Amino acid sequence: MQHDQQGDGSPMTKGSSRRPHRLRLILISGGLALTLAGGGAAAYKYGLFSDIGDPVSFGKVQEKAAVAADVPPEVLMPTGPAAHFVRTNRLPDGTQIGRTTLTGKKSGFTGDVWVWVPKEYDEPKYAKSGFPVLISLPGGRGYPTNYWGTGPGLGLQKAVSDGAKAGTSLPFILVMPVHNADTKHHFDASDIPGEPKMGTWMVEDVPDFAKANFRTFTSRDGWAFMGSSAGGFGAFKHVLKYPDRFKAAIASGVDIVPDSPLWKGNTQAMDENNPEKLAEKLIKAGGPDVYINFQIGTAESGRDKAEKFMSDYGRGPVHTSLQVIQDGEHNGKSYVRGMREGSLEWISKVMKGPTPDPAVR
Repeated sequence: MQHDQQGDGSPMTKGSSRRPHRLRLILISGGLALTLAGGGAAAYKYGLFSDIGDPVSFGKVQEKAAVAADVPPEVLMPTGPAAHFVRTNRLPDGTQIGRTTLTGKKSGFTGDVWVWVPKEYDEPKYAKSGFPVLISLPGGRGYPTNYWGTGPGLGLQKAVSDGAKAGTSLPFILVMPVHNADTKHHFDASDIPGEPKMGTWMVEDVPDFAKANFRTFTSRDGWAFMGSSAGGFGAFKHVLKYPDRFKAAIASGVDIVPDSPLWKGNTQAMDENNPEKLAEKLIKAGGPDVYINFQIGTAESGRDKAEKFMSDYGRGPVHTSLQVIQDGEHNGKSYVRGMREGSLEWISKVMKGPTPDPAVR
C-alpha cells in the first residue's frame, strides 16, 4: 500500500493543548504595546489570545429544531450522547475543527476523530435539515492523527466552503477519524482476523458517532467517503462492501487490492475486503448503484491500475470516473486540487444536500 506525504511536506501533529493561564497573562502583558499598535490583529497572529484547546460545540440552532414536530422523515436529528470536542483550529471564515476521542462500541477500538462543520450548518434556514457526511481518510500511517483534520492548510475544508458558495459542492460535514490502529502497520481498513477491527470502526462506530452529534440523513444518499492512498483504498472498498449504507467515494492515489502483511495468507478474509471481488459481487446482485471517482496525478504512478479497474468493473451498478490531476503528485494538496477541479462537483451531483426551510428567511 502506498503511503502519501503530508501534502506540503511539513509534519502534521495533533492539535496543541491550551496554553497555561499564567503564561498567557505574561504574553498578553508583554505584547500589550504590539496589540495596541496593530489594532489587535497582531495579538491573534502571535497566539496571545489563542482559543485552541478550548471546548467547542457545533450546531447552535439544532436544540430548538430537535423538538420540532415538522422535521422531515429523511432527517435524523442528533441521537446523542453528545461528544466533548476540543478546538484544534479556527479557519478564516469562522468555522472550526474540533477533536474528540471515540471508543467504538462495536469495534472496541479507541482513537481520535476530527470534525469540521460548514457554516451553513448553523444557519437558521437549515435548522431542520440534514447534512451530508464525507468521512475523510488519510494516507500514510493514519495514526495517531488524520492530516485532513490536523492540517487545514491542505485546503480540504476551504475547498468544500468555496464549492458550497459557488454552488459546485454540497456543504459536507467532514468527519476525519484515525485510519490505522498503530504507527507500525496498515490494516487495509478491514477487520483482519486477530487484529483491531478497523473496518468496523470505520463503517459502524464512526457513522454512529456522526449520527449522535449532527443532523444527518437517514438514507445512504447522505453518506460518502473520500481518502488518499491507503485511505483511498478504504474509501472505495467500504462503498463497494456496504452499498446499502454509503453511496459514493472519492479515492485518490489508491491501490486496488488488499496487501497488508497482517493477513498472513488468509485468502478468504482478504477476498471479503477485495474491491475487485466486491465489485464483481455487486454487479451480479444488480445493485444498489454506487459511484466511485478515482483521482490520479500525472506525476505519480497508479493510473493504469485505476483504469483497469474501471474497464473490468465499471459497469452495471458500479459507476466509475477518473479525475486526472495535471502535474499532480502523491500528496494531499494535489488531491484537494483535483477535488476543486471536478471531483467535489461530481460527488455532489449524486449525494443529497440540505434543504432550506422556506418559512425562514
